[in-house]
Amino acid sequence: MTLMPPAVMTFAATDPSSGAGIQADILTLASIGCHPLSVVTAITVQDTVGVDNIMVFDADWVNEQARTILEDMHVSAFKIGMLGSIENIAVIAEIMADYPDTPLLIDPILSSGRGDELANEEMQAAMIDLLIPQATLITPNSLEARRLAFYDDDSDDAENASLDESAERLLAMGSEYVLITGTHERSPNVINTLYGQDKLIKAYSWERLAGSFHGSGCTLTSAIAACIAHGLSMEEALAEAQEYTWQTLKHAFRPGMGQHIPDRMFWARDEEDEGKPD
Repeated sequence: MTLMPPAVMTFAATDPSSGAGIQADILTLASIGCHPLSVVTAITVQDTVGVDNIMVFDADWVNEQARTILEDMHVSAFKIGMLGSIENIAVIAEIMADYPDTPLLIDPILSSGRGDELANEEMQAAMIDLLIPQATLITPNSLEARRLAFYDDDSDDAENASLDESAERLLAMGSEYVLITGTHERSPNVINTLYGQDKLIKAYSWERLAGSFHGSGCTLTSAIAACIAHGLSMEEALAEAQEYTWQTLKHAFRPGMGQHIPDRMFWARDEEDEGKPD
């Protein structure tokens, strides 16, 4: 009898370059041995340079996509990326409330790598009110962490806030864990910091790779979701997922004129290279 791979449901927008978005989630989940279930929240016009246009799906369509699959299949973890509208956030929050025992991982995407705005202040507030309180883990980069933590503060506190203070505020919003990624910080290495139980749990140091990458956050959060779906503990999943993500970036390629794309199937190409004669 064939063993079934664990299923992970991702809510995200499309990316026709497959660098980020729901295509990146699908590639990552499949690479780590999960069956991806994809709920499309929006269709984007984008390439490796930036996002040019977005067509957001009606919340009823998002709801029907998810509910139909959830009535048919067991889901081991949820992953949330770009959501597109307050209405989508609200309907996904209702769905998540019906599955409180299933891990929920949120990549709070606020802008593209180029800086294109993907979530306005009203959407940020809705995420904070409706989704983050249900989250097992949120994975903001340092810029997103400060923006979310101080979303209702007009002072300069957000820009100058420490990551510890930002994490403390995010934990107070209800997420069980917070992993802040340090790509945007000026440290020699990339330092990712895990917080939970109102404290810093662990800091992870990774070699800073040259270049700019399209979809690294999508890859990391999906990889964590996949590892959790396989039964790993949070800290085990974080260690495995970060190693996997770093390898996808180390093996990244640049098919267009913009950012590099992580190679989520690097291991398959490594095996092919090993099998070639010298």
